[in-house]
Amino acid sequence: MTAHVPTEPGGQPGPAIDITVPCSPRIWNYWLGGKDNYEVDRAVGDQFFEIYPAIVPIAKHSRGFLSRAVTYLAGEAGVRQFLDIGTGLPTHDNTHQIAQRTAPDAHIVYVDNDPVVLAHARALLTSSPEGATHYIDADLHDPELILERAAKLLDFERPVALCMLNILGHIEDTAEATDIVRRLMAGLPSGSYLVTADGTNVVTGEAFERAIAVWNQVGRPTYHLRNPEQIKGFFEGLELLEPGVVSCSRWRPAENPFGEPAEVDEFCAVGRKP
Repeated sequence: MTAHVPTEPGGQPGPAIDITVPCSPRIWNYWLGGKDNYEVDRAVGDQFFEIYPAIVPIAKHSRGFLSRAVTYLAGEAGVRQFLDIGTGLPTHDNTHQIAQRTAPDAHIVYVDNDPVVLAHARALLTSSPEGATHYIDADLHDPELILERAAKLLDFERPVALCMLNILGHIEDTAEATDIVRRLMAGLPSGSYLVTADGTNVVTGEAFERAIAVWNQVGRPTYHLRNPEQIKGFFEGLELLEPGVVSCSRWRPAENPFGEPAEVDEFCAVGRKP
């Protein structure tokens, strides 16, 4: 069975998709409470949740980290350009919405190589009148192509915030993932930032590892957990912002009378290029 994603610019229908095959971005969209998913995605999402209920808090805390980090960068740090790789399906509080709430003139470039994701993005993501939102069809494994295309839309003479949430975990080899980050940051000017977060195995340990092993049997692309030290390695040569590499729930959370929120098995950080 197939269906068409939202209409492309020019009135043409988006690409046909097989709604009998689960899709990772749509499952993540489901966990976040989005509506751009199908029965097969909800079935797999529910199955994963039964094995590992902590996945829903992880998804929500990951989105909360993105919101706090982008708000800081667009506000206090004065960043007006964002390069978001691994866009995923649109849901509430996307990068451009967060940035443009603080800085309406912010420019955001989304990057993905999934035609379904890109078609949804083109149909559903719109910019503020003062700013701009663009989309690039490119693969994370080709960072030079990403930079080449992004340079046509962003001013590489000014700082850029590179956002890579839940995307580096799709690269099995840590050295390869680190090299991709290095090559991307090498193409960005001084004063640019790296914002990243990925699944870890230090809070729930074996339980998450078992769930990911089940996912990797049927899900595509596969996903690979890392420890916080490996995530810290992505920031070599950058200035880590406080509080450093921490659980997403604990990166500058809102103050509350009950102390720090509980950790979740996704760690994050923000770093500045000197």
